[in-house]
Amino acid sequence: MAHIKEYRTSTQVEGPLMIVEGVEEAQYNELVEIELKDGERRRGQVLELDGDKAVVQLFEGSQGINLRDTKVKFTGHPLALGVSEDMIGRVFDGMGQVIDGGPELIPEKRLDIEGEAINPVSREYPDEFIQTGISSIDHLNTLVRGQKLPIFSASGLPHQDLAAQIARQAAVLNSDENFAVVFAAMGVTFEESQFFVNELRDSGALDRSVLFLNLANDPSIERLATPKIALTTAEYLAFEKGMHVLVIMTDITNYCEALREVSAARREVPGRRGYPGYLYTNLATLYERAGRLRNKEGSVTQLPILTMPEEDITHPIPDLTGYITEGQIILSRDLYNRGYRPPVDVLPSLSRLKDDGIGEGKTREDHAATMNQVFAAYAEGKEAVELSAVLGESALSETDLQYVEFATRFEEEYINQGTRINRTIYESLDLAWELLDILPRTELKRIRSEMIDKYLPNKE
Repeated sequence: MAHIKEYRTSTQVEGPLMIVEGVEEAQYNELVEIELKDGERRRGQVLELDGDKAVVQLFEGSQGINLRDTKVKFTGHPLALGVSEDMIGRVFDGMGQVIDGGPELIPEKRLDIEGEAINPVSREYPDEFIQTGISSIDHLNTLVRGQKLPIFSASGLPHQDLAAQIARQAAVLNSDENFAVVFAAMGVTFEESQFFVNELRDSGALDRSVLFLNLANDPSIERLATPKIALTTAEYLAFEKGMHVLVIMTDITNYCEALREVSAARREVPGRRGYPGYLYTNLATLYERAGRLRNKEGSVTQLPILTMPEEDITHPIPDLTGYITEGQIILSRDLYNRGYRPPVDVLPSLSRLKDDGIGEGKTREDHAATMNQVFAAYAEGKEAVELSAVLGESALSETDLQYVEFATRFEEEYINQGTRINRTIYESLDLAWELLDILPRTELKRIRSEMIDKYLPNKE
């Protein structure tokens, strides 16, 4: 371990940043300890080096710092997280400190929260199904192990309910393999954080979960560390303990706001909408920590949740997230206003890896065919609904009316499953067949005849 050096040469504090001069041999990302006059200790990280000047990012904020009486120690190592299998079932703050009233953690080892880049050659292709218990995801936008599949929401939509439901229900099918959920909340209110803790505790899912909670009244700068700490935990459980880990991160938008705050304090030239030009690269360092490795048992699967500012999907945060990740689940304001839960808008939603995680031996042989048929029928039904709104129902053919019935029942019975119903993939597939029964057999053009005979034996 490098020699710890202490300085009293802080010259400037601005927002979450402190400038220390006369620094020798400091390193980028090095952990810094700040001791105030009253003995209070805070932590920071070297953000930038220019000659003998170091710009330090303060995690606990700069409030109350008197430069003259402040000691700054450069520890010689990056910010590290003490990890252990005992983290499962525990609740931590956004910086990895225990907050559930239980005993302190005895770490097995300490890991750099920045992680290590995964060599693309050592990656295994994601192709194993994860069941969330939600029909619109499992059947139509399938999540597979090692995937990163974001949920695009908006202010006021129930993405927290959906996150809690997935955390409660997620499971690996036909397997007794170790499965864990790492839940990272960034910038949430106290009520939301209690909601997550209570939901997971009451359902028993907390026993296989690790929670990191960064509250809205915590320094926003901590938000930059929270997802990295959560992903470091997930990588440890996955690649060293052989577990299959689902990482749910909410809200990525709050993380990006903290990044913009630091960028503004550094007086960097702003990019789109005031976000730093490196927003894409920064988000990629988080999202690319998902995956599977060759010759390793475990996997890290990500479900990042972000609220689109002004419900604008072209906003930099959802836009760049869409480039880096493998699809998106989009929540609909219209379905939400009509009382449907979870209000997943299946037509613009997409899982780019869905075809790799389904079919015989993974889910069921009819999965792909029914997925394509249901999607097409719903799209046709929505068009027929719009047509009847303009021309009146009398202008519709008999087949059009059947499509209208399909679209209506699909939303009421299939999408609107509620936040407490946990459907297996087989139940979702059977429900899809039940709804396809509304349509004439001649309209089921995406399913082979023998499959229709097998699953709809009474179809005329």
